[in-house]
Parts: sequence; C-alpha cells; structure tokens
Amino acid sequence: MTKWEYQVAPVLNHAATQILNNFGVDGWELVTITDNGSGNLVAYFKRPVAE
Repeated sequence: MTKWEYQVAPVLNHAATQILNNFGVDGWELVTITDNGSGNLVAYFKRPVAE
C-alpha cells in the first residue's frame, strides 16, 4: 500500500506558476487549491513517502 505525506502551502497570485512548479520539481502532486475565505489561495499537495 502506498504511504503518502502531505504539504499545505499559500499560493501568491503574482507567483502562482513558479510556486506550483517548484513543488512539482520536488515531487509534490497538486491535489487541490482552495480560497481560504480571505481571497488568499491555499494549495494542498501529496507525494509518496520514500521507504
């Protein structure tokens, strides 16, 4: 069974592409992006845990 680790990170609108690409390079897969209610974006990522 695959074990996962998770990361939650703010996403700045003016740098969204670079932020998401940086996480992708590190092996993080974007699960979803939500608005935290204040107009700020929050990204949720996951990646398999290395065993």
